Amino acid sequence: MYYTLGQRQGLGIGGRKDGDGSAWYVVAKELDRNTLVVVQGKDHTRLLSRRLHAEDANWIEGNGPPSDEAQLAAKTRYRQADARCRIGGVTRSGFDLDFSEPQWAVTPGQSAVLYRGEECLGGGVIA
Repeated sequence: MYYTLGQRQGLGIGGRKDGDGSAWYVVAKELDRNTLVVVQGKDHTRLLSRRLHAEDANWIEGNGPPSDEAQLAAKTRYRQADARCRIGGVTRSGFDLDFSEPQWAVTPGQSAVLYRGEECLGGGVIA
């Protein structure tokens, strides 16, 4: 339960005899089965997402939630470059994002922060 999607440090996994030496990354946690799912290679398709849903949205005072289908940018990881996206399914408490390009290791429990240019509109917790 203490691992994060995209994590590669501290897994204690060595290489495979027939492997290419690439690092291993967490892609899923199956808590009910006490299983950690990992893949080899930073560009594995299971680490990439084009879509997310966020809950517990907070909107900057005066902005309110953006309208459905607005073209925005978002960050889903610290120090990440802005990623172009379209927002939909907007409610006071949640929203959906569709990204122009796949995003790496979108992690439930982390924040999705939305921007229009330099203006921060708000964000929510990735579900």
